[in-house]
Amino acid sequence: MDINALIAGRVRELRDARGFSLDALAERSGVSRSNISLIERGQSSPTAVVLDKLATGLGVTVASLFEASAAPVAAPSPMARVAEQPVWKDPASGYVRRNVSPPGVGSPIQLVDVIFPAGQRVAYDTAAREVETYQQVWMIDGAMEMTVGGSTWRLETGDCLAMRLDGPIVYRNPTRKPARYLVALASPTFMPSRRSS
Repeated sequence: MDINALIAGRVRELRDARGFSLDALAERSGVSRSNISLIERGQSSPTAVVLDKLATGLGVTVASLFEASAAPVAAPSPMARVAEQPVWKDPASGYVRRNVSPPGVGSPIQLVDVIFPAGQRVAYDTAAREVETYQQVWMIDGAMEMTVGGSTWRLETGDCLAMRLDGPIVYRNPTRKPARYLVALASPTFMPSRRSS
């Protein structure tokens, strides 16, 4: 499936499931009504910043916007073959993200593989989210600078940075070569409750 069509259907589905009008989602996300309409019709390729705003307004992670429809024909597979993993390229920065995790399996963890071009920067200005979400960034290759709140961290190959997604985050590759990292997202709110013994 075309990635813009996948995003279009998913945004529309999540908006409808929450009973939000285009105006309501525009107010909650800070993305204009006309831009949301274009995205939902697959006529616009949203940037990473716009996707982050929409995800925050919908109360989901950005990775959730790349999942197939919530109404599968068969039970979801616990296996996500690399050829079936959605790949998306940010039209503004050129960074490429691949949703690694199998969709629809009910796991509170989502994995995303990112290749971030040299010299690029992406700033997410969204603040606290309705769903408590934590993120860890593990550098596979290269280096990145991340500003989380008021602190800036330089990550080298093998380093891992943990954070709660409740404030602005800036990703920057200050080097002359692409960086690759794995993002692990977890929402404890969705974790299955443990049975008491």
